Amino acid sequence: MTVLGRFEKRLEGLFEGAFAKIFKGVVHPVEIAGAMQREAESHKAILAGGRILVPNRYVIDLSPPDHDRLAPYAAALAQELAQSQAEHIGEHGWTVYGDVIVEIERGEGLDTGMFRVIAEVAAQQEQHAHQGYGGGPGYDAPHQGQPAPPTGPRLVSGDGRQYAITMGSTTIGRGEQAQIRLPDVGISRVHVRIDFDGGQVIVTDLGSTNGTLVNGQRISTIAVQPGDMIQLGTTSLTLQAG
Repeated sequence: MTVLGRFEKRLEGLFEGAFAKIFKGVVHPVEIAGAMQREAESHKAILAGGRILVPNRYVIDLSPPDHDRLAPYAAALAQELAQSQAEHIGEHGWTVYGDVIVEIERGEGLDTGMFRVIAEVAAQQEQHAHQGYGGGPGYDAPHQGQPAPPTGPRLVSGDGRQYAITMGSTTIGRGEQAQIRLPDVGISRVHVRIDFDGGQVIVTDLGSTNGTLVNGQRISTIAVQPGDMIQLGTTSLTLQAG
């Protein structure tokens, strides 16, 4: 089933028998989801290392009549639109700087059945300033990671960013709980743990959705050596010695 097909199924389940009644005569959510996908496609940007960045914040302007009619359901609809867009982005292996957020606004001057989608890349401080429907925590603008100590191991991404591996345990993921946060929708919120005892580096997958690969092989727990490549989502990290 396609992303849009799954989205429509979830909406039918969410609103049960009222689905047809709620959206009769107003703009259909699948049309909005499709427009969001096209906006992501048209706003692609190539990052260092060949990764593709797309917007993570989408403002949906509805005509005043449609907005008023859908207002009681706007929060739930925005959350489903955000989930659908995140799935679409993940299937293409694109990168976003933060969670996908959707805000539903009143678009003055739009006729009934019309809408417009405004897409942008929003960093963490911008997301906090725009807490509309479906808002969530985001990421800072791309950063260079923690500077690695001269004698310590580090992980190096394909675009040259470096992340220090310190003594003890370090978690990597997409969510705020992770100590190293990576803007990749294919990565779980807390995806993997790196343990370093001063000699050996151990990589442990933390039950991630898409799994963790080391040198192309899916792992649960493994000791890694300098030169080994760790794959999380679409992000590759190479272990380098200090």
